Amino acid sequence: MKNWKFYNAFFVRVLFVMTLFFVCFFLIYKMFYFNALLVGFFAFLTLAEMYFFVKNQLQFYDRTLFSILQNDFSTNFPEENKRDNFKSLYLLYETLKVQQQEQKSKELIYRSLLNNIDSAALILEKENNDWNIFLMNDCFSDLFKVPKVSHWKYLKNYLPSLCNEIEKTEFGELKSAISIKIEDQDLQTFMLQTSRTQTYNKEYYIILLDSIQRVIEKKEKEAWINLMKIISHELMNSLTPIRALSQNLLHIVDQENLEEDDFDDIKSSISTIINRSDHLQVFVENYRKLAMLPTPSKQMTPINALFDDCLRIMSPILKAENIELISDIHSSRSILIDKNQMEQVIINLITNSVYALKEKNEKKMYVSSYTENNRFFITISDNGKGIDPEIQDKVFLPFFTTRKDGAGIGLTLSKNIIEAHGGYLSYQTDEDKTSFVICLI
Repeated sequence: MKNWKFYNAFFVRVLFVMTLFFVCFFLIYKMFYFNALLVGFFAFLTLAEMYFFVKNQLQFYDRTLFSILQNDFSTNFPEENKRDNFKSLYLLYETLKVQQQEQKSKELIYRSLLNNIDSAALILEKENNDWNIFLMNDCFSDLFKVPKVSHWKYLKNYLPSLCNEIEKTEFGELKSAISIKIEDQDLQTFMLQTSRTQTYNKEYYIILLDSIQRVIEKKEKEAWINLMKIISHELMNSLTPIRALSQNLLHIVDQENLEEDDFDDIKSSISTIINRSDHLQVFVENYRKLAMLPTPSKQMTPINALFDDCLRIMSPILKAENIELISDIHSSRSILIDKNQMEQVIINLITNSVYALKEKNEKKMYVSSYTENNRFFITISDNGKGIDPEIQDKVFLPFFTTRKDGAGIGLTLSKNIIEAHGGYLSYQTDEDKTSFVICLI
């Protein structure tokens, strides 16, 4: 740090003091003792002034550096020290002050984000061998009726079951369901997920909890909202033209004299109303199929026989569409299913694959089955256009379809049938292949 003004002032003072001492010794040599005493006293005062000058300079450095080390930037830097001797120190002070303000702003944003998420979040910070609570978001505090305590041992007084579960793992990574009693309420089940991370010299432990009941309720609510949107859309597509045509018919019959063109309009309107009414009837019947699915009548059914019957039905369509079927069904196993319902699922999935392959030049469909972990899997895949990312969360939604002639209940009905059998239906999609997987337990 090149503070030339400080060095110049210090050098002038040193030179002046040395000169005074030289004069003092000269006067003593000439035996002018009184004059030598005055000069010596003046030299001593100058030396003391130089001492306090240097001390003040160093003390200002120390105070400023101590403030920086303590992250205390509340003191205003004196104007006279912003230049010359302390210019570099001032730049350092201001740079760190701005960085601290930016860091505090980011912390406020992070805390605000954590306080606005629906998951209960708790972050612990390790000091020596103890864990302190670094952050507890509002959701955690409100959900478990816990004040924002500062230490892990205090939290154990409120949530002993949670704390004991975590301590069993010695604050290791964990992902499991846990039942927690909140005050005098019944036990509630939560999905617990923890992780451990370390910065330069700090160790943190992150705890996330989601109420399974809340997640289910949220998903159910979203599903109902989406279903209502689709049902409203379908109903309005039919009711709007029916209402408009009915008003037109009322207007026509209110005329005193009807002409030939009026009779044609009446016939056309009535025909359209019948068509839209038929569409509504089909729509309602499809809804009844979903809502009133009969209980599966299960019997032991050979896998080969199930697929032979399905592929015999679909074979003409596959040949007409020039689709190469690659089958890997060689199981002699029998499974307990409702054969008719399971045929309906497989035929529906094959039909969807046929539609997905419409625009492909090389059309391939794959059918396979395998057993894993005492579960039986059936996979139907194709190299078609796949499922667009924006509709991947809607494929099992009732009445949702991308086909002009589709009713939008095939996949929903298939999913309901598989779930009624105690299994599940899922899909996997990548660049080369889209697969629907049936799992039977």
